[in-house]
Amino acid sequence: MRTRSMKIRYILMFTFLCYFPVSPLYADTLSVFIGSASKPAMEEISGFFTKKTGTEVIAHYGGSGEMLSQMLLSGRGDIYMPGSPDFMERAIRAEAVDKGSLRIVAYLVPAINVQKGNPKNINGLQDLARKDIRLIIANPRVVCVGLYAVEVFEANGLSMLLRPKINSYAESCARTANTIAMGAADAVMGWRVFGFWNPSRIETILLKPEEIRRIAYIPIAIARFTRNRDLAEKFVRFVTSPFAKKILQDRGYIMEENEARRYAPQARIGGDFKLPEGW
Repeated sequence: MRTRSMKIRYILMFTFLCYFPVSPLYADTLSVFIGSASKPAMEEISGFFTKKTGTEVIAHYGGSGEMLSQMLLSGRGDIYMPGSPDFMERAIRAEAVDKGSLRIVAYLVPAINVQKGNPKNINGLQDLARKDIRLIIANPRVVCVGLYAVEVFEANGLSMLLRPKINSYAESCARTANTIAMGAADAVMGWRVFGFWNPSRIETILLKPEEIRRIAYIPIAIARFTRNRDLAEKFVRFVTSPFAKKILQDRGYIMEENEARRYAPQARIGGDFKLPEGW
């Protein structure tokens, strides 16, 4: 299966090269602010974009809220790509991006992530309230996966039980996943895709369909600060091309809405969640 997948990728890459000849190395630069929910795939995709177009991609990774703040404070940036629609909505309200340029890259499903082998035998949300479980989530104010964690807890009446158990908050999706990979927690509320990031150390426990109220997606849009609109549009087209989608799919991301709905048929897609007081 892996060999077939690689063959498909090479065919797509060859097709892309036929239509987009390589330009002189680093003829241009592109500043991209990316929520780290897509970091493993975007590092590879950005590298291919540089090789094909000669454009240096200056990628900034971190919490989606932090990336938006950096872009607004600096008044620069060509692309904004947060880890959920919530932060893209904030960018639209702040007039930081061109709403008409928005595209969906991939879908994300909330899940519980545990250490490989599930040594604490965690089988669902209720187990997170056990006294022997070290639970960590991302900072819900600036990190998409933390915001979705709170939404799951609130929707299932577990906030009062779980909030006191959280001693620290991770600063990005990448650090949330790394917390489990390094054994610094017994469980995190994360994304289903975390298990694909480091399969030798991270295992994913799926939520029950009725426990998920909302499915996320990774959006991308052109920043209003861009000084090279044509190049920014080319980057968006590349990230949403069949070639890039194959890279995302190979890394465990869900590419179609119908596939995402298999995990939660009644859940909403996208939208915005207002963080309750106390978090």
